[in-house]
Amino acid sequence: MSKVSRYHPALVVLHWALALLIIAALALGALVMVKIPNTDPMKFEALRSHMGGGMAILVLMLVRLVIRSRSAHPDPATAGHPLLDRLAWLSHRMFYGTVFAMAGSGIIMALQTGLFETVFLGHGNLPADLWVFPIRSVHYAISRVLMALIAIHIVAAFYHALVLRDGLLSRMFFGRRKIETAQSSHIAQVQS
Repeated sequence: MSKVSRYHPALVVLHWALALLIIAALALGALVMVKIPNTDPMKFEALRSHMGGGMAILVLMLVRLVIRSRSAHPDPATAGHPLLDRLAWLSHRMFYGTVFAMAGSGIIMALQTGLFETVFLGHGNLPADLWVFPIRSVHYAISRVLMALIAIHIVAAFYHALVLRDGLLSRMFFGRRKIETAQSSHIAQVQS
């Protein structure tokens, strides 16, 4: 059985790229687009970036799932308490579900409101108010759940780095993966 101390390099790249893209998409939606009226031409540019980023996030998340399911990864980490370990397990799965739900609600909203044609093809105008579509409230609510999960993830990373000092963060950086098979470690023990 193989043991590794770090995630596959492709997963490392995807983790950090997705972190940047997701934070940028959330910031663009929550801090920038909300302040731009739908009649302002800048809203088209902001929506184009937001929607393009959302589609990139969806594709990269699917790629990440495939690579994660086919590559060796380190044993589950522990925070030293079963409740914290369970929360970590749950929050990681919620990340995937929430990101997919966010992308799905964005796609549904774009289809319901004609945003694909308006934003990418220049046909028509933006609806006067996207909030009249119920899916807009769903997209908003999911974004807040995602923001909370990101905050929990960052706090947990600092907890591991500063309180536990267990080197957990090194698992999501580049470096030797230290692949060791159970058989080779047994041979090394027998030889010494």
